[in-house]
Amino acid sequence: MIIFKRVAHLQNWVRTRKKENKVIGFIPTMGALHQGHLSLADKSKEECDITIVSIFVNPKQFNDPQDLLKYPRPIDEDLRLLLHHNIDVLFLPDVEDIYPSSNQEKLDFEPGELGNVMEGKFRPGHFAGVAEVMYRLLNIVSPDRLFMGQKDFQQLTIVRKLIHDAHLPVLLLRCLTSREPNGLAMSSRNLRLSSSARKQATIIFQTLQNSKIKFDHGESIEQIKKEAISELSLDNFKPEYFSIVDGLTLADINDQSESGFVVACCAVHVEGIRLIDNMIWKENK
Repeated sequence: MIIFKRVAHLQNWVRTRKKENKVIGFIPTMGALHQGHLSLADKSKEECDITIVSIFVNPKQFNDPQDLLKYPRPIDEDLRLLLHHNIDVLFLPDVEDIYPSSNQEKLDFEPGELGNVMEGKFRPGHFAGVAEVMYRLLNIVSPDRLFMGQKDFQQLTIVRKLIHDAHLPVLLLRCLTSREPNGLAMSSRNLRLSSSARKQATIIFQTLQNSKIKFDHGESIEQIKKEAISELSLDNFKPEYFSIVDGLTLADINDQSESGFVVACCAVHVEGIRLIDNMIWKENK
């Protein structure tokens, strides 16, 4: 595995590989790697000639400074996992590499309503930071394919719009959410949960499953959301939202017939740690 820290060094290497007609896959991460990240890397290895993983804890997408300080950074373990999975390249930049003080370029991108609902409502400025770092990374790495997990569904939707609006020549591939044996969506934040809370947090996935059954049986959207919030309101659990939305616009739906692409998304604070998950309930191909 080759490790690049400087932008110019990585770009020179990528340009050479492009001249060799190599297909490049890219997985952007903030480290604290888990099987979810590695499944994206494995998917890239199946479909591409070269797989590049980045680790960069992006300060611009943290609206809570304490959350940024507490974010896990087990770099030695991350390196071990990447080596074990035979990843071709790790891009490990510093903040100055991604946001050089000499670069005054301002990203002209507005996610619109996609960025105002759900996560955007509770984390002001978050998606502006996501869009900025993704724009920088995609321009630095110049991948042919970008692999992102379904768990961050709203983020994935906004990155898709960014790619479209900025005319970036990359194919975005949505990959299934990786889950722990009890159903909890894999997340770097899970490391901060106590063992008992980590077991209890399976209620998030169970609630999504139970709510889908109610949806399929024609129960009203409002009733499903009300019952879901109730299910998630345990000791040390604080549900933030349970939304049922159109998978393209992220607008709330009020009836099953309103959309052919229905996604349930939720956020829950567990022991003060914010966990998100989602489930696609209907997707007309």
